Amino acid sequence: MGDPLAAWRIVAEPYYQASGDEVALFEAAHASGLPLLLKGPTGCGKTRFVEHMAWRLRQPLITVACHDDLSAADLVGRWLLDAQGTRWQDGPLTLAVRHGAICYLDEVVEARADTTVVLHPLADSRRALPLAACNELVPAHADFRLVVSYNPGYQAAFKELKMSTRQRFCALDFGYPPPETEAAIVAHEGGVSREQAGQMVQLALRTRRLQGQGLDEGASTRMLVHAGRLMQAGMASGRACRAAVTGPLTDEPELMESLDAIVRAFFVE
Repeated sequence: MGDPLAAWRIVAEPYYQASGDEVALFEAAHASGLPLLLKGPTGCGKTRFVEHMAWRLRQPLITVACHDDLSAADLVGRWLLDAQGTRWQDGPLTLAVRHGAICYLDEVVEARADTTVVLHPLADSRRALPLAACNELVPAHADFRLVVSYNPGYQAAFKELKMSTRQRFCALDFGYPPPETEAAIVAHEGGVSREQAGQMVQLALRTRRLQGQGLDEGASTRMLVHAGRLMQAGMASGRACRAAVTGPLTDEPELMESLDAIVRAFFVE
């Protein structure tokens, strides 16, 4: 049958710059078999961090981008009908549990309410996945690990992670990296000079100060990388920053004008 997790093995090292003790904490949780909850703003590096750690620990990584229509069946699997009759097909969570992979549920609170309940027996001492649809209890492989993430700043009260779920996880808080570290990331990933990257980070810091004053969140590291790639493709720095950084943040005309002024303070067209 071959390696059932071959498609989820990371061969090349994903670039990641640590800004605290997150690597050591992940390694300790992994060694202890503990599930992890990553909390932080959009685009601050949570997913890249998990990819880097999977590569570092030489573990396959199955990532699920959670959304409003994601159900428990989408995670655990379902019965399918084909020419040979009915057959059971494992979902991504069951695949990770059976064969031993890191299962990463990105923005877990976006999924339907029945989804998080499925995680409970996997995130405590039972370490097993009940499959009611096929009357099977799947014990977790020794290498199975569970990691989930969400952005506390965007979640409404009805989408908060329940305390009965949260208490099963070790929490790791993420923020944007320190300016020097963030500039190094933007320079590497965006392909711009350190000077340009530093200016872009200063631009992002200005927008982050507007959080709660018209903006839900300021510019993310990811947005700066996008701007850098536009600049690498030949677009003027000011235009690139408007397209990738300030433009997506708001549709409010007065606020857009203020953000344009911030861009002009750092970059020319």
